[in-house]
Amino acid sequence: MTNSNAATAAEAEPHTTTNGSAKLAPTMRALVKSKDQPGLWFEGDRTLPTGSTGTVGVPGPTEALIRVTMAGVCGTDRHIYEWDQWAKGRIPVGIITGHEFVGEIVRVGEGVTRVRVGQRVTAEGHITAGTDFSSRTGNAHIARDMRILGVDRNGCFADYVMLPQDNVWPVHEGVPDKIAAVMDPLGNAVHTVMSAGVSAQSVLITGAGIIGLMAVTVAKAAGASKIFVTDIDERRLKLAKKIGADFVFDPREGDGWIDTIDQHTPGDGCDVLLEMSGAVNAINTGFRALRHGGTAALLGIPSKPFDFDLAKHIIFKGATVLGVNGRRMWATWYQMEELILSGKLQLDDIITHTLPFEQFDDAFKLMQSGDGIKIVLDLSK
Repeated sequence: MTNSNAATAAEAEPHTTTNGSAKLAPTMRALVKSKDQPGLWFEGDRTLPTGSTGTVGVPGPTEALIRVTMAGVCGTDRHIYEWDQWAKGRIPVGIITGHEFVGEIVRVGEGVTRVRVGQRVTAEGHITAGTDFSSRTGNAHIARDMRILGVDRNGCFADYVMLPQDNVWPVHEGVPDKIAAVMDPLGNAVHTVMSAGVSAQSVLITGAGIIGLMAVTVAKAAGASKIFVTDIDERRLKLAKKIGADFVFDPREGDGWIDTIDQHTPGDGCDVLLEMSGAVNAINTGFRALRHGGTAALLGIPSKPFDFDLAKHIIFKGATVLGVNGRRMWATWYQMEELILSGKLQLDDIITHTLPFEQFDDAFKLMQSGDGIKIVLDLSK
């Protein structure tokens, strides 16, 4: 619980300068993976982030210190909270978690030219020096030196986060805070959909989780001719139908849904498979439903290796398979902003809850029960 004796960053004095000497409280609230066991721990007196110069609360020459106002809870955060095998092998104990947010810049380094104090921003959470082959050839999102916010370095489940200016994305005035706070996962959906080229194509989305549902409305906005969705949660399927899916199926009821897809396409299956679940059965049946010569974009991550008929599903089918990771920097962000501003995306029903920061446990319980889909934590108070 909150340490009532410690001043919080929420009580910081108003900003007083333009370049980084704003008066701030010496400590902040934060969610920390404090122990090697399930859960996250609330700290009310965590030290402010340290810049590259080594000084607490002071940005390095090309860094910005951002006051977080809202933060989205992600499936990755749930893995860390539940402390599954992936999290145990990947997450350092003691880290501040979280990687989706919107906030306001309160301090900048002396060399910062692209953003300014007082600006409302979010950020690309994949951080790289930008010097390796991938970064220099337009693929910084898969750079070899990639460090992820809230996974490899302290994240945004805190009153303040420090980031390089190159990772900061100014938020358009037409984008509401709760949407800006979840642009990271929305970007995953946009990257997946746009990579596959869905315009005038029939699309199968396997998995109606957060990003799968976002992919439904993105595919609809991008001009997909028909959208089919599979999932085992009836509530998610109903929501998928509401926001743009033409047909929804529970694969536990048998494989008849593949025949239904054939009946509503030229008869050889869907043009595009967007695999968002990582579930073995969904991957296999998704490829069965894909037409010969179709395109599969894979974002879902299986929990472990599994048997897959490469010859049947890909080679003899002549399928194009795309592995999708994160967001293209910065093409996906421009596409995402335009889609949001177009008014064609239906995101309000996907963001089911906004909770005070201190109620983070409730947020994870809502995710675990399935009663919550996308949940945003409010740090503004």
